[in-house]
Amino acid sequence: MTFSNQSIFGPVGLTVRNLSAMVAYYQQNIGLKLLDRSGNTANMGVEDRCLLTLNENPQASHPGRTTGLYHFAILLPSRAALARQLQHLMETRVPLQGAADHLVSEALYLADPEGNGIEIYRDRPREQWPHENGRLRMASDPLDFTGLMSERSLRESAWQGLPAGTAMGHVHLRVSDLSAAEAFYRTVLGMDLMLRFGQSASFLSFQGYHHHIGINTWESLGRPAAPAGSQGLSQVIIHVPDVELFSRIQAAAKLENKAAQPPDSNLTLHDPSGNKIVILPP
Repeated sequence: MTFSNQSIFGPVGLTVRNLSAMVAYYQQNIGLKLLDRSGNTANMGVEDRCLLTLNENPQASHPGRTTGLYHFAILLPSRAALARQLQHLMETRVPLQGAADHLVSEALYLADPEGNGIEIYRDRPREQWPHENGRLRMASDPLDFTGLMSERSLRESAWQGLPAGTAMGHVHLRVSDLSAAEAFYRTVLGMDLMLRFGQSASFLSFQGYHHHIGINTWESLGRPAAPAGSQGLSQVIIHVPDVELFSRIQAAAKLENKAAQPPDSNLTLHDPSGNKIVILPP
């Protein structure tokens, strides 16, 4: 069974109020390419790989304090690419909400015009990830902006958007009950728990990655799912490239009464906090 961040995620789906404005933002400020647009839907990505699907509903209401998206995370292929992205964000005066060195990665945080959280990051090589007592160690240390920006090349060409090799690295979700959500991702999806921060956040993954799914209750403890038709996350798509794992997820979902699809079809699941997770077969 082999995973890579190039193959785990299908496009993250967002419901937006103003499709044209959001397409312009993701093109001009983030650097995604408009792959196609039809009616009220736009698919955006890098090269021919779709990372984000925007569905317009002008009547969509703000979800308020509910479960849903904390952020989706765009993984860049190198530290130099992250430095070039930071330079572009500064040139276009896009405000950052934060930045951090997580020991396994370096990350920038911001939000789109409708409030959806975005992380843009690069991974350190796995052999550099720190461990303590046999467990992966992560932190939120200050980002070394000087060191990062020193990665820029004097021969850089004009910014042309996100580079080849960019992928959707992980998705971080707001949940109402950490234990229940953690149990779903471990028991039904078969993910491994990589790290837990107290009783408020957990990070889970396939095959030892630092996290493919993050969950937290920082602003959503005990809160309901967003009403149908709200702005924000509509679904997370996970592509399972392994037949054995897909079969195990099917069986676990059936045992939990979470899916009624026939064999070999997509599995549409909802975690205990109402976040929609679509599992695609190999």
